[in-house]
Amino acid sequence: MWGFINKLRSPKWFYAISAKLQPWFWVSAALLLAVGTVWGLVFAPADYQQGNSFRIIYVHVPAAFLAQSIFVSMAISGLVFMVWKIKVVDMLATVIAPLGAAMTFIALFSGAVWGVPTWGTWWMWDARLTSMLILLFLYLGVIALRGAFTSRDSGSRAASVLAMVGVINIPIIKYSVDWWYTLHQPATFTITGRAAMPMEMWAPLLIMVLGFYSFFIALALMRTRSEILRREANKRWVRELAEEVGQ
Repeated sequence: MWGFINKLRSPKWFYAISAKLQPWFWVSAALLLAVGTVWGLVFAPADYQQGNSFRIIYVHVPAAFLAQSIFVSMAISGLVFMVWKIKVVDMLATVIAPLGAAMTFIALFSGAVWGVPTWGTWWMWDARLTSMLILLFLYLGVIALRGAFTSRDSGSRAASVLAMVGVINIPIIKYSVDWWYTLHQPATFTITGRAAMPMEMWAPLLIMVLGFYSFFIALALMRTRSEILRREANKRWVRELAEEVGQ
């Protein structure tokens, strides 16, 4: 554990190891998303109540899962940065914030589209929907804080604090359907419980979730590598790398 944390202190080490990992996640994402999309949209049976409109679940649920996971990752990264001052972790938190905001927007938009045939309206101030909207505002707040300070370290600390405080919204999102009366359906499937739909429907959903996570990891690694080059542009190893590429 401590050895890994010490390695994280080296942007050069992270740049090198991420170059080896990134292609595997890109390939995994492409395969999983292709299989999940075809299976979910073409071969999965229609829902007995919602018909084919339920198929938006194959985008809505993975995006919602990922939106929450990214914010938790930002909160953990913020804690690590505040305690150990690891630059790479802050770089990672910087580049994944827009990805999390995008996933939150996709989850909200796809949920609104799904709500038209299901609820008869685009939006309701439902507990789950409202807490997800708050999550989007938290993402935008974190992004805004990073650019609101002339000192990058000050912006990073402010964004880290907001992420660590805002993470309390994640369990509210998760348990909102249990704590309050809500129109939003309960969890489609859980790790410990029995799935609420037949295998022919939840299997492609699981594949799509894994595909979304693989895509996120690959994109996060790529963007973090770019952020490392931008912040470490004056370091010797970056200049040597640039010379090698130029040759």
